[in-house]
Amino acid sequence: MRVLVANAGSSSLKLSLLDSDDSELWRRELPAERGGFDDDAVRAGLDELPQRPDVVGHRIVHGGERFRDAVLLDADVRAAVKELTALAPLHQPKSLAAIDACDRALRDVPAVGCFDTAFHATLPQAAAAYALRPDWGAAHGVRRYGFHGLSHAYAARAAGDAGRVVTCHLGAGASLCAVLDGSSVDTTMGFTPLEGLVMATRSGSVDPGLLLWLQQQRGVSVDDLAHALEYESGLLALAGTADMRELLARDDERAQLARDVYVHRLRAGIAAMAAALGGLDALVFTGGVGEGSARIRELACDGLGYLGVGPPEERVRVLVVRAREDLEIARQVRELLAPQGKRSDPR
Repeated sequence: MRVLVANAGSSSLKLSLLDSDDSELWRRELPAERGGFDDDAVRAGLDELPQRPDVVGHRIVHGGERFRDAVLLDADVRAAVKELTALAPLHQPKSLAAIDACDRALRDVPAVGCFDTAFHATLPQAAAAYALRPDWGAAHGVRRYGFHGLSHAYAARAAGDAGRVVTCHLGAGASLCAVLDGSSVDTTMGFTPLEGLVMATRSGSVDPGLLLWLQQQRGVSVDDLAHALEYESGLLALAGTADMRELLARDDERAQLARDVYVHRLRAGIAAMAAALGGLDALVFTGGVGEGSARIRELACDGLGYLGVGPPEERVRVLVVRAREDLEIARQVRELLAPQGKRSDPR
């Protein structure tokens, strides 16, 4: 089964064609246009495919409470995915635009949606619930969903039969996941991707009372607050750069502070994930920073000796895994479409 993986991000559409053995036959990256992707550019890119795919697997950021597994993208599912746009206004429209553009270019090729939130559908209520009015959850779906699930799932499987695994997806967006025997039991992102770690331009967790104070006492508008939390916070706010490589190359006070805050939150998050697991057998780093920065990995591990990470005991395996959401999407697509009795090991 040849799978064309379509990974729609905020700035580009990454396309890769995987053969039945997961060997990569073709790859392209197309820039995003305002509001979506240019049909002509997508069609021209797909015209270069060396072979016609049997199915297209799409990464979709938010699956809400309904979509807990990969699913064929029929009209009903697409309508439901569109209704979730309010929960992921920056990401969901790009996913829908990619689905439409690929459909028009590859008529009669079935499409499957794979959801970033689905891996975290196994979160226990203790990890998923917010201590808020219960009618908000019932009426508005207010709960912790978690994100980067496709990356966390792949990274956890790469750790093999480790048992208790903390996966660290560290890129422009960053999150941690506690994985017990292959299932997500806790994660740092919540109702939105803003919760949790300090990121490139996102704040991570902030006292909600502070946000209310900025609105009520300083007149900061909802729109300004939303833009600042998403695009003007994180490393950019602390050091004036969102690029971890640049930050690590500097030795000024702002860069030092940004590094210290980032690592402080990272260590604390890893410890919290280990607590949810009752211990730690493997620590996995993935994503652009997780894979590319030995210094960040070293700084994170230096503060976790009491968990068995690093000397003197070194009970915990520390792994670096290349992020391959495309392989996880292809696996889920084949798992969905494989004939009964021929399904692969879901791990």
